[in-house]
Amino acid sequence: MLKLDSHPSGRHFLHIPGPSPVPSRVLRAISYQTIDHRGPEFGEFGKAVLSNLKKIFKTDQPVIVYSASGTGSWEGALVNVLNPGDKVLFYETGQFANLWRALATRLGLHPEVVGKPGQDTWRWGVDAAVIEERLRKDTGHEIKAVCVVHNETSTGVTSDIAAVRKAIDDAKHPALLLVDSVSGLGAADFQHDKWGADITISGSQKGLMLPPGIGFNALSPKAIEASKHNKMPKAYWAWDEIIESNKNGYWPTTPSTNLMYGLHEAMEMMLAEGLDNIFARHQRLAQACRHAVAAWGLENQCLDKDTFSPVLTCIATPEGLDADKLRKHALEKFNLSLGTGLGKIKGKAFRIGHLGDCNELSLMAALSGVEMSFGAMGYKPKASGVVAAQEFLK
Repeated sequence: MLKLDSHPSGRHFLHIPGPSPVPSRVLRAISYQTIDHRGPEFGEFGKAVLSNLKKIFKTDQPVIVYSASGTGSWEGALVNVLNPGDKVLFYETGQFANLWRALATRLGLHPEVVGKPGQDTWRWGVDAAVIEERLRKDTGHEIKAVCVVHNETSTGVTSDIAAVRKAIDDAKHPALLLVDSVSGLGAADFQHDKWGADITISGSQKGLMLPPGIGFNALSPKAIEASKHNKMPKAYWAWDEIIESNKNGYWPTTPSTNLMYGLHEAMEMMLAEGLDNIFARHQRLAQACRHAVAAWGLENQCLDKDTFSPVLTCIATPEGLDADKLRKHALEKFNLSLGTGLGKIKGKAFRIGHLGDCNELSLMAALSGVEMSFGAMGYKPKASGVVAAQEFLK
């Protein structure tokens, strides 16, 4: 029988870049008695959840809540505003940009991929000029949407979404802007309305500090209008019934009631701390982590300091240092979970998550576990990353 609560003494240090640790307050809220999702109490609760979500996304527009992962929210975004055979422009920044593109292909869309010219696109953020140049060439406006990842979880790169919006506008192109902020929302600043996103996709298990199982589409008026005319087959993912039902705090299908209890509690925690304070905390922890990486003599997967992620740090390992063996040792010896390298950097990189319910001592424990694991791998750090991070945090 699988034993999910049989960890050794002390806590398990979950430092993958999502799912992130779930605070005790949120776990307790999830355990509350399930209520009638058609009753009057739920209607008031639903309206409160939807109201707070707008604050988190920084929008005045509707936010769709799905019982789904971020992948489901990707699909919800695409099937509501696009038609079979539509051309869609994807900017490659890592594994999740590629997976979203693959999903689009399976839906019968025609993706085109661009990236930073002459560079390994998995080490840089979105270059908005590349998008603008491509859209200017699309004089027939065949490209119907531009899809970019705000925080690329596989590489630790955070891109400038406002610059992408400006690029689309400067090209005088009508394409919709679809943004994946699955790992960015709640950990890195995101402004859905101000930055001009038409659909922002996110999920519950990252900066929002919940278990997996809830996905989001934040909308724009332009996206809602497009959804009224598109021909892509959809039923569960369709926005129209959800938007109408949400007006009274309900959903047309059965919502994830207990996860929504947790969502309500998590948002209460976040709004009490203050979003700006949360973003500053994440930036501070990320800087401390990068100080450790530099002291170890290792390289950040992201090569552009202007796009370093506050959510996670992806660390490229040198020849001879197997990242997955390092991760295995850290887990077995120190009960520390680190993120694996994904796609083409598997075994060549590992990731340290410093998002959500994380503070200075949480991060220091993770850095200590990594540093103590280096010896077993035969790697001698240039200097102590733990000391470097301590000096920064002091």
